Amino acid sequence: MGEKLEISDGALARLGLLDAVAIAAAEALLAQVQDSSLETIRILFPDQHGVLRGKTIVAAAFASAFSSGIAAPSTLFLKDTAHRTVYPVWDGSGDSPVQGAGDVLLVPDPGTFRVLPHAPGSAWILCDAVMKSGAPLPFAPRTVLRRAVAQLAATGLQLRVGLEVEFHVFAVTDDALSHAEATMPPAPPQTRNLAPGYQFLTETVYARLEPVAEKLRRMIQAVGLPLRSMEVEMGPSQLEFTFDPADPMTHADHLVMLRTLVKEICAQDGLHATFMSRPKVENGCASGWHLHQSLLDDTGASVMMPAQDGTLSLQAAGWIAGLLDHAVESCLLTTPTVNGYKRYQPFKLAPDRVVWGRDNRGAMLRALMAPGDPASRVENRVPEAAANPYYAFASQILSGLDGITRGLTPPPPVENPYADAAQVLPASLGAAIEAFETSAFYRAALGDAVVGYLVRLKHAEWERYLAHVSDWEQAEYFGLY
Repeated sequence: MGEKLEISDGALARLGLLDAVAIAAAEALLAQVQDSSLETIRILFPDQHGVLRGKTIVAAAFASAFSSGIAAPSTLFLKDTAHRTVYPVWDGSGDSPVQGAGDVLLVPDPGTFRVLPHAPGSAWILCDAVMKSGAPLPFAPRTVLRRAVAQLAATGLQLRVGLEVEFHVFAVTDDALSHAEATMPPAPPQTRNLAPGYQFLTETVYARLEPVAEKLRRMIQAVGLPLRSMEVEMGPSQLEFTFDPADPMTHADHLVMLRTLVKEICAQDGLHATFMSRPKVENGCASGWHLHQSLLDDTGASVMMPAQDGTLSLQAAGWIAGLLDHAVESCLLTTPTVNGYKRYQPFKLAPDRVVWGRDNRGAMLRALMAPGDPASRVENRVPEAAANPYYAFASQILSGLDGITRGLTPPPPVENPYADAAQVLPASLGAAIEAFETSAFYRAALGDAVVGYLVRLKHAEWERYLAHVSDWEQAEYFGLY
């Protein structure tokens, strides 16, 4: 009873960040932890890159996370993918969305609590990050997605999404931990394959990968992620895991958990797991994230089933047309890395232009719809597995909803997606930044502050890339001139 009063009288409750339902859930969770053998809790939040960050507290201090929240430096939201702070925070110019390297407040979400099977005595919980005043951080990933979900719900619709994620697991031959390699970003490890590639769905290759795949399966299921299948993908040492459908926020949380869990478990065994789109390894193959999405009404019934003659429903037509219409300007949210654009190659089972097709794996949108099939859905093959899932899901909701609201209809589906004269996808992160920065749609949907924030972060990453002298340049010019 004392714990309940402490939470209900605490700072988070006073700021309106915990309602009665959340307080009751927190109380039940605290009782569960008290009766367990847990010793530490990792208080985490997904940052702007979809990377989990946070602090570890002892289990006895867990109640304070719900009563007062956990403070974390606001500069964590000002870093690029090299973990460099790209905004000025002490010059008083107001150029940074937060000043003085002060704190933000982490508000735990009881529904995300997971006991960690690979770290005995430890558990995770994900948090929302807010200002110390309780005001939302408009660019915080969970905040962006929550607002998009609410907009869709206001129309009587809801989205169900599926995770189909490709990644590599390599053996580490050099962990790159010398003092000279402790750079920003750190030097990458040297690796070798665990199995040969280009033997798609071959049983004997899966048998070679089974020790890794089975350990990951047990751990993933132990934390409650709805794993459906483990498959041998096209490339060497490449796997694909698929999951049962869920709502966007649940699966966004699942994806950041999955990536973190896979990397941590593999590292314990001297392996390196990567969700990078196209690792620089000889004879490698690119990884993607195939984002399945189905639209339901407020009763849970599908609104994407076509008519008996195959004609698209108005909602499905509008959703597809909206995704196509905003595909280029959405790429900063679905493909946020320099490397991701090197996956857009023709005839590589990845899209390179803005088209849709019926069960066509070369098209950007693959429509998997049949009369009477409640699982009718659209698969967007643009996103990279390294994308921030909160931003990626928000982009799909906002784009699709705009197509429905405007009554858009898509062009005819294509059969040869690589020969179509449709608009091409951005060829680089720089082109994606420009499309997003100049997007009137996203400035209206997300606000100038959020657009400007993401553009600033990604510009820093892109400019560092342009300043880097590549192997190609050295080979091309060093001997010639």
